[in-house]
Amino acid sequence: MTELTHLDGDGRARMIDVGQKAETTRVAVARGQFVTTAEVIALIRAEGLPKADVLATARIAGISGAKKTSELIPLCHQVALSSVTVDFELGEDSIEIEAVAHARGQTGVEMEALTAVTLAGLTLHDMVKAVDPAAMLTEVRLEQKSGGKRGNWQRSIWQRSTGHADAAGAAVSTHTRALAGRTARVIVASTRGAAGEREDTAGPVIAGWLRQHRYDTAAVSVVADADIAGALTEAVDAQPSVIITTGGTGVSPTDATPEATADLLDRELPGLAEALRRRGADSTPMAALSRGLAGTAGRTVVINLPGSPGGVRDGLDVLNEVLDHLVDQVSGSARHEEPAHNDSADDDPAYEEPARD
Repeated sequence: MTELTHLDGDGRARMIDVGQKAETTRVAVARGQFVTTAEVIALIRAEGLPKADVLATARIAGISGAKKTSELIPLCHQVALSSVTVDFELGEDSIEIEAVAHARGQTGVEMEALTAVTLAGLTLHDMVKAVDPAAMLTEVRLEQKSGGKRGNWQRSIWQRSTGHADAAGAAVSTHTRALAGRTARVIVASTRGAAGEREDTAGPVIAGWLRQHRYDTAAVSVVADADIAGALTEAVDAQPSVIITTGGTGVSPTDATPEATADLLDRELPGLAEALRRRGADSTPMAALSRGLAGTAGRTVVINLPGSPGGVRDGLDVLNEVLDHLVDQVSGSARHEEPAHNDSADDDPAYEEPARD
């Protein structure tokens, strides 16, 4: 697209008519950086500033700002947000702000996510100005979005494809540059979730966990069980470091995630899949019914997690110990010495890998 959509044929500002557009699940992730001093960061950590709980107040401001975006920006549509999250990562002398906005509708939620970051950052400034009046809010940017006819957009991929990576990279924070080396996709297989009949809670948990582990993670994709094969194929074609799916691993007639995954894997990792089931069995015997797979497709690690929130938490506990090393091995960047094992199946004398055809 080369036209400015908010201008009519005479160059006058207009509000776009979205009445004929299809409703889809929309997700947008925005980030920004609040730069201050090490002394202020220490005070925030110790809750030692005179104005209440700094981060909690900024979080509420960001969420409230997202909900009022159409009142603040003249040409924005009113959007029925299903959720907004605002999170902070404290550095040595800065705070990374991330906002994720979700909605199901006819227009995107990029401006809501950006407004949430901006209002959270301005509130941080108001909270610390007595101590550091020179604090700055900077690098506010859209990182990724999904939904609508254009599907997924991700800043890091766009930078590479357009040749803007170096110029844009000079402006982004150290935190964002650290993410650039590893990318991830999260796919939720849920027919009801894709239809907007239930809110997905597992996908955002996985995406948040991946970002905490420095993976540049695209917006969560929620697809019907019948569409999981196409979503997985598209994700593998993008060649991320990791793809984690949730849902569709059981034995109901519509559960098809393992079959779709098996068609794409070059090599399976049965030990990892069994470790995920064993960890789940500590919480519920139903974990034994999961048919989830783990393996590699080229240099992408693909892992199926169950659809339940508890199953996702158990699975992430396992991946917390092994995923980074696994990604390093698959990408060819791991050191050649044998990794130290800790409480793994390989160290269990009673463990035998199941026979395979």
